[in-house]
This record gives sequence, structure tokens and C-alpha cells, in this order.
Amino acid sequence: MLALPRAFAAPAAGQAGLPLRWQPPLEIATGAGLRGPWQQNDSRYDFVDDPSVVLAGDGSLVVAWVDQARKALLVQRRRPDGSAADPPVEVARAPQTFSWIPRLALVPGAPQRVLVLWQEIIFSGGSHGGEMMFARSDDGGRSFSPPLNLSRSRGGDGKGRIDPSIWHNGSYELVADADGRVVAAWTEYDGMLWVSASQDGGRSFAAPRLLAGADGQRPTRAPALAVQPGGAVYLAWTEGDNPAADIRVARSEDGGATFAAAQVVAPDPGYADAPSLALDRQGTLHLAFGHSESGPLGRQRILYTRSADGGRSFEPPRAISTPLPRPHVSAGYPSLAVDGRGGVYVVWELHPHPQQRPRGLGMAVSADAGARFSAPVVVPGSLDPGGGTNGSSQGLLLRKLAVNGRGEVAVVNSSLREGSHSRVWLIRGHRAP
Repeated sequence: MLALPRAFAAPAAGQAGLPLRWQPPLEIATGAGLRGPWQQNDSRYDFVDDPSVVLAGDGSLVVAWVDQARKALLVQRRRPDGSAADPPVEVARAPQTFSWIPRLALVPGAPQRVLVLWQEIIFSGGSHGGEMMFARSDDGGRSFSPPLNLSRSRGGDGKGRIDPSIWHNGSYELVADADGRVVAAWTEYDGMLWVSASQDGGRSFAAPRLLAGADGQRPTRAPALAVQPGGAVYLAWTEGDNPAADIRVARSEDGGATFAAAQVVAPDPGYADAPSLALDRQGTLHLAFGHSESGPLGRQRILYTRSADGGRSFEPPRAISTPLPRPHVSAGYPSLAVDGRGGVYVVWELHPHPQQRPRGLGMAVSADAGARFSAPVVVPGSLDPGGGTNGSSQGLLLRKLAVNGRGEVAVVNSSLREGSHSRVWLIRGHRAP
């Protein structure tokens, strides 16, 4: 493992509590539970799924999800109390093709600018369908620009490959800063990792640049991004076709146009997957990821590490998901976020069996910038009482957590019980004084 940066003391014994006060869940959307056999864009799907959320500094929210029956990607503004500010807006404008797993971003200091990146299941001649689509709003999500295709390839973009027969959709990420930089990263089925950057707030993007996964290299999977205001952009990912995959982190000094050579974070014989990144106000880079000692289909736990020197070195990773609340036995696919007061929040999927769909979400929090974490708990209200399993049904590479600077928290989840129902809901909380 990599050496502990001198700027950090070793984690103290014990656990640091970060009390959160939760509010009752709010229903965002409900639907049927029909998921027929895959027949490309002619599939008979009738369910809601794929939630995403961002949280502004004043506590207002923007929530996105998909309605599979309508093949619609929907975005809705919500007030700080969680109530709907406007009816949902359809963003994709493509009723003949499925739109999956939106990623949302707010421009810091300009909450009226809402950015969306998603996977449109367009078949462009390759073996797998998928193009990366982007839209922006300048009025807080009341309306959006026409979709912009960032990838225009045959590669099946947005697919994160574990092996040739298993992959997850949602293998992409989006970040923005107050200086007008917007960076998108995605992988395609054959494993190439692409990055495209905008310097004008998302009005236009540079041609995608290939960063990893070219011919002769292992496939890439599950990119994550973090941006430092006025400074570096960080990109993390893992590998496919490798039961001993490790997390890699690369740094850009030119707004995401180019990246330095990636370094491996804490290499070991186990399998590392689904990284999530965040930068705090002090410049510390926080990283959470899933880890299994027995390959990608084995029992996982959530590991956490951080870097005080711009991603050049990381402290030894620590497990923050153990002991898991019963009856859950596996934890994976984390979402990590930070507030402006030293709080670090990590939410993850809870599995009753490593190879079963997850039910409910786990969480651990730190009050001291990641030095210590609370004992893991189940996020209140995150299990579907009707017995549905967590979304997304298209893959588990989602971002279900948002936090603002003053410690307000938003968690989204979806569930599907085939033949019965589907739902998307929002859980809000805040850090106690």
C-alpha cells in the first residue's frame, strides 16, 4: 500500500459520530413493474428508475429520473422543503430510444445552471448501443438546451465492462466549476476511457480524448471526477477483465484537456471497483471504492482513503462499511460527498447476498475530514417496504448522494418489484449543530 502522507496523522482509535436528523421520505415518481425481455429500443418496459440528485447551497434540489414506459428522462426542481417547484421537464427529447442513468451537476455559485449527462441507447453500427448526451439549463431546470452528442461513436458508450459478458451501464461522470469548466468522462464496452472538456459552461465541448483502455490495454470502467476551484481536475477509474483490478487516479492541470500518467492507489491482490471522488475546501482529495478479496462477484466492503498532496500519495485504505447492519452481507457502489465543515459522507448499496440485487442503502459519516467514521447504518427509509430491489436495473453505477456546504443531505433511491410496482423517492437530512 502507498505511504501515509505526512500531512495526516494516523486515524485515531474509536469512531467519530456525525449526528444526522432525517425527514420522512418523499415520493418522486411511481410506476408499474413491467420489465420484459431485452429487445433493444422495442423492449416492453414500464417502470420508473435511475434517480440522481444535486443540492444547492440554499437547500433547494434538482432531481432526475427516467420513466421507461415513456422513454423519457425527467428533471424536476424542488424547494428546500422538498416540495415540487415545477412539473417535471423532459430533457432527452427522444421518444424512440431509451435514456438511462442521468448524472446531474450544478455550477458552483450559479445554482440556476443545471447540467445533465446521460446514456442514450442509440445503435450506431457497433455491437452495443450507447451515446453520451449532454444538456444544460440556465433557468434552474425549468428548461434545457437541445441535447448534444458528446461521443458520436460505435463503441457502446457508457458501458462499464467487468468481463465480456457482464457490464454496467452508467459508466460515466460529470463535474463543473465556477470558472466555466465542465468535464465529462465515460467508457465504452470495449474498454476505452474518453474525456471531453468544455471551457464555456457546456455550450461547446472539445473533441473527446482517449485516456486509457486502447488496444493492448485492459478495459476501463467506472470513471469518477472531482474538480478543484480554479485548479486541478482529478479522474479515477478501475479495470475490467481483471479479477485483481486496482483503482487508478490521474490529474489534469489544464481543465481536463490532458491528464498526467495515472497512479495506482493501494495495489493489492483483491478487486477494487466503482470509485467515488470529492475535494474539500482544504484541497484534500477523498476517495471511496468497493473492494472484494475474491473477485468482482465476491462479497464486497467499502474502503476509504484520502490524499493531502494533490493525489500524489494516499493514506492506507480503511474499511468503513463494517460491521454491516444485518441481514446485509455485502456493500458496493459508493457515492461520496463533502460539506463545508469537515464532514465526509459515504452512501452505498446493501446486498443480502453478493450476487443478489441490493435492498436499501448503507451510510457512514465523518465529522473530522475523514480521520474517523461513524459506525455504518442503514439510511432511514431507503428500503422499499413493498419488497422491491434497488435501482438501477441497468447497472449500479449511480450517484445517489448530494451534500451542500452547510451539511444538508439528499439521498435518492429507486426500486423495482417485477409484476408489482416501481418507485423513485427522496430522503432529506441535515447535520445536527
